[in-house]
Amino acid sequence: MKILVADDSRVMRQIVVRTLRQAGFGDHDLIEAADGQQAFEMATEQQPDLIISDWNMPHMTGIDVLRRLRGAGNKVKFGFVTSESTAEMKTAAEEAGADFFIIKPFTAERFDEVFAPILG
Repeated sequence: MKILVADDSRVMRQIVVRTLRQAGFGDHDLIEAADGQQAFEMATEQQPDLIISDWNMPHMTGIDVLRRLRGAGNKVKFGFVTSESTAEMKTAAEEAGADFFIIKPFTAERFDEVFAPILG
């Protein structure tokens, strides 16, 4: 399976990838996007099985990426790993079709809990 990690922080992308490996998902094809526009383009072109996105990114926010993908009929598993968490954000994510919402800081155990049902 292919997993797209989208975050404008290179360090945070590395932390997410490392945590995926610690949680036992390192054998999947892990690809990265540095902003929302790149995430949308990679999602369209490379057809990942799962997208793990930050909320706030340049050029296009994570929620806008999700809305554009869903608007185009793309049903890829998509969710957020973000340091910000308000009731409004969670509601917007659910209404847009997000599959999960993980708050930073996170652990390998939390990743396993969320991603095991998705990735098997």
